[in-house]
Amino acid sequence: MTPATTEIWEEFSDDLRGFIGKRVDDPQDVEDILQDVFIKIHNRIDTLRDDQRLLGWLYQITRNTIIDHYRKQRPWLDLSEVLVEYPLEEEESPRAQLAAGLKNVICCLPEKYRQALVLTEFKGFSQAQLAESLGMSLSGAKSRVQRGREMLRQALLDCCHFEFDRRGNLRDFIPRQACCKK
Repeated sequence: MTPATTEIWEEFSDDLRGFIGKRVDDPQDVEDILQDVFIKIHNRIDTLRDDQRLLGWLYQITRNTIIDHYRKQRPWLDLSEVLVEYPLEEEESPRAQLAAGLKNVICCLPEKYRQALVLTEFKGFSQAQLAESLGMSLSGAKSRVQRGREMLRQALLDCCHFEFDRRGNLRDFIPRQACCKK
């Protein structure tokens, strides 16, 4: 140990041992952690820029070393060589069922709105690309998409009764007509 580390050991080792002992039960672990603390102090003593902050620096190293000690002790579960594969649920979620029946509802929309929704919602066109491909203004394309969405929403509400949880997530739906399958 350097003279500085030796002086720190002589002056603070008992205080740091007590500090660690209040946080760690096993006396052997207390001694191991104290040794780790002084190894870190010895290796990093040149990083201490202000001698007035020595005490805070020592306790910060000690706290971090205690945290590292507990992190090393986290229990690990051994996974078996062969993982058990659980079968997926037989029944599709209401959302998946509704998505499957959405095509039938979209087919019932007027052509220009159906085309706008298919291009923007399913084929990934931006509304600007939609406007360019259909030879119309951007505001006209935006209006067409919004109207199409509103028509689709209304068709779904006419088609089915929806049940939502308190967060607004779809829990279930009951078809009123044959337009969407469940």
